[in-house]
Amino acid sequence: MSKPQLTKDIWLAALRTEGDAFRTALGSGTPLDAPVPSCPGWSLADLAWHLTQVYSYVTGHVTRGVLDKPGDRASDPLPAGVDAAAAWTDAFTELVATLDAVDPELPAYNFAPQAKKASFWHRRMAHETTIHRWDAQMAGGLAEPIEARLASDNVTEVLDTWIPSGRRSGPADRAGMIALHATDTDQVWYVRLRGAGIALLDTDTLLDSDEHHERATASGSASDLALALWGRVPFDTLLVSGDATLLRGLLA
Repeated sequence: MSKPQLTKDIWLAALRTEGDAFRTALGSGTPLDAPVPSCPGWSLADLAWHLTQVYSYVTGHVTRGVLDKPGDRASDPLPAGVDAAAAWTDAFTELVATLDAVDPELPAYNFAPQAKKASFWHRRMAHETTIHRWDAQMAGGLAEPIEARLASDNVTEVLDTWIPSGRRSGPADRAGMIALHATDTDQVWYVRLRGAGIALLDTDTLLDSDEHHERATASGSASDLALALWGRVPFDTLLVSGDATLLRGLLA
């Protein structure tokens, strides 16, 4: 499984599309104090404020041209009297303008075992916005699936970026081979868990014909796979066989 070669323009298009959908969810008539079922303890306003802080953090460091960590991202609660929807709109507008202008090859800090370039943040912000768009729509009771190509890379990002950087929410004591099948994109990810470690196998190699001896498999749409890895839908939403407990080791 090789990571698709997606470009800055594709990431920006996805970011704009998902951001527009998030904005629509904020203005859909769902009260901003409505709970977000997929983010326990958060209201829709809290969700918008979380994204506002994420966007501001990225906007503040992605153009510096240096690799040192810019400090920790703010995670303060929504201040009293702040219009969460307006704050999100301002931060999103500034983020898109910044990412549109920045050279994707510019050196830039990131937290993962990935190339330290600004392009990391084009991808990351598209996926961050996508998952939280789904959350925002769920606050109104019905969420749209993630577009298939975007969802496929969302799965890849969990496996090549999020979990390897130590950002796993599931158990870190599982071991064994897992196969994830996206039925709508005909894509397969082979993942080997080794306790706290993880290996994403590239099957576009001379070893394509090897038996992987997977202990668990999960099949479904790319959107459902991505949402399951992010804990947004249960793994039994998918067609699962083998040792289903292994899948929890892939939770982001």
